[in-house]
Amino acid sequence: MEKLSIADITLKQAAKKSEYVLSFREKIEIAKLLDKVNVSVIELPAIVKEKTDVLLIKSISSCIRNSILAVPVNLEEQDVERVAEALKGAHKARIQIVVPTSTVQMEYICKKKPPVVLEMIKELVSKAKSLCADVEFVADDATRSEADFLYTAIEAAVEAGATTVTLCDTAETMLADEITTFVDDVYANVPALENVCVGIQCSDKMSMAAACSISAVKAGVREIKVTSIAGTEAASLEPVSQAVKAHSDELGLESCIKMTEFHRISKQIEWIANAKRAKNTPFDSAFGALNDDFVLNEHDDISEVTKAVKNLGYDLSQEDITKVYDEFKRISRKKAVGAKELDAIIASAALQVPTTYFLDSYVINSGNIIPATANITMTKNGEKISGLAGGDGPIDAAFLAIEQIVGHHYELDDFQIQSVTEGQEAMGSALVKLRNDGKLYSGKGISTDIIGASIRAYLNALNKIVYEEA
Repeated sequence: MEKLSIADITLKQAAKKSEYVLSFREKIEIAKLLDKVNVSVIELPAIVKEKTDVLLIKSISSCIRNSILAVPVNLEEQDVERVAEALKGAHKARIQIVVPTSTVQMEYICKKKPPVVLEMIKELVSKAKSLCADVEFVADDATRSEADFLYTAIEAAVEAGATTVTLCDTAETMLADEITTFVDDVYANVPALENVCVGIQCSDKMSMAAACSISAVKAGVREIKVTSIAGTEAASLEPVSQAVKAHSDELGLESCIKMTEFHRISKQIEWIANAKRAKNTPFDSAFGALNDDFVLNEHDDISEVTKAVKNLGYDLSQEDITKVYDEFKRISRKKAVGAKELDAIIASAALQVPTTYFLDSYVINSGNIIPATANITMTKNGEKISGLAGGDGPIDAAFLAIEQIVGHHYELDDFQIQSVTEGQEAMGSALVKLRNDGKLYSGKGISTDIIGASIRAYLNALNKIVYEEA
């Protein structure tokens, strides 16, 4: 039985909505969960901040195995090349050309007349096809478009190499039966669609997207855009999957979704997307190493260690790689080296720089009946600077106080603490990983006071960022 393609736009949608503040790590985790549940396509937002967004695409590319990874272009030929380059490492890649086809949207978004937009579609799709085998043309606001122009635009896109054509009911102007008629008319007037996958995206403003999407499937559509979190831009994944499962014989199709795992994984995605956190906290909602399924030993050479370093998200110079490898050889003679050990090696051996911010003093107030506060004083260029902040806990408050002093927020990618020695006077070790402009910096701190170790680890990573920026 033919499988219905499910394209999930969760990560693309989250980038547009202020209520979903996802960290770099959480975006990767959601992509891994979607791949695990076997969605056909995972859609990412367009590249805006080049270093960070390109790194995200490359990181997700290395994590997913089953799903197609789709990225839209910013309607410029040079951006097609940039997207294609970012997708090079993906097992299955797709470039999306998203162009409004209604008169009002062409004027408002593209600021171009229909004939010019038509030429743009041809050029962008053709360019994308020369760089990627899988190209999707998305006719945005298709249901409000002039019929003749829409048919011409689709035909031009297919002739230029589009392998998927998606029709969007952006404004949700149609009911289920009207969607069926609309799709029938498109098929009837664009014979070139016979050998192309046709997709649909229905807005859910009136909670009808799932019904409209299934009606479109009955008319011949073979790909549906869905979302795994609450929103209005597409049908929800769960009702669409359940409907296809219940009516597979009638539709002559079956869902690609692994239904036995779906309920648990969908709850995980929902939890990640909706996790509550203080608005100013430096912490992500969840921690834990990514790509940590490796163990190195003393027989591994520098190329294997370099690969593991990159898997952890670091971009180190050859000089720092050599320092890390030398320290790795020393450690690996005594024990196997996993992700946590390699993180610690990188923090202690790589990118050692002159200190800009020195810790002068810190006072932490915390308890079960008072909010945590931190008063931290640091020295920079001989000048003492203090910061006072409250937080969800003593370490949260301490990091916020440092951010107050520095005047900048850095994404806290990971935070780990562990005991180094035993007993009441045990030494505690802390590892902090900060992300700045897409690049990862790690710092390590050791103290009998775990809060002090955490502050020192944060400052160690911070000083590396400040040095590179200078």
